Amino acid sequence: MLASLKEVMEMANQGGYASGAFNTPNLECLLAVIHNAEEMNVPVIISHAQLHEEIAPLDDIGPLMVYAAKNAKVKVCVHLDHGEDLDYLERALEIGFTSVMYDGSLYSYEENVANTKKAVELAAKYNADVEAEIGVMGGREAGAADNGTKAEDMYTDPDVAAKFVKETGIDALAASFGTAHGLYKAAPKLDFERIEQICDKTGIPLVMHGGSGVSPEDYRKAIAKGVRKINYYSYMSNAGVKAAKELLESQDVTYYHDIAMAAQKAMKADVLKAMNVFYAKE
Repeated sequence: MLASLKEVMEMANQGGYASGAFNTPNLECLLAVIHNAEEMNVPVIISHAQLHEEIAPLDDIGPLMVYAAKNAKVKVCVHLDHGEDLDYLERALEIGFTSVMYDGSLYSYEENVANTKKAVELAAKYNADVEAEIGVMGGREAGAADNGTKAEDMYTDPDVAAKFVKETGIDALAASFGTAHGLYKAAPKLDFERIEQICDKTGIPLVMHGGSGVSPEDYRKAIAKGVRKINYYSYMSNAGVKAAKELLESQDVTYYHDIAMAAQKAMKADVLKAMNVFYAKE
């Protein structure tokens, strides 16, 4: 059933867990996530990132995501991830997305605030929720290279985060505290004290971007400190790639659907492991 971000976040807060937010740029990803959520009987967030427009146009994948959410046996929030311009956010809202993220983290603080406030005003017309970002993650969701800045210099300042939330009126905050987008070359080092300070000072749900590749122990610590939404995609997608390669190397494959099914099965298994940690099922 279709749900708002606020609904899913409130359930996470009451349950003391973090809701998984999984990018679903194709049917295999979408089914892997929805089926796991239904089998576990937990709410979930399915996301579409603007950077995936070339491989999965919003006008094609968006209606499919909304349809899947409406027909799911559990609450499903349909979320736009890393929307970089307001026109794209509005397209998602027109399709029926219940939540959008405006990413103005690469702009100046003042410009980020101004644009985020516009995103909040826009979303209100559709009774939708807004996530925004302050601080800069290592790696870019859109795949751009790091600029060489030290990670700790990009971390979110708790006081600035509190000011940002107050000035914009957002519903959830993506902050930088040690994670990075993409596949990790070394284990990430999370600043748990910073997570707790940001949560205490902002009073709204905190989002972990670059959640793939974080250890189960660090997930649990971050959740205990207040993280209520964890974005997860890279390792799920990579699990599908590995399964497809193994299938192609082990036998003569005639039909594409065999590759797709192998990838979906592997991604479902990877998502299940992540969900078991996020939702405190193990």
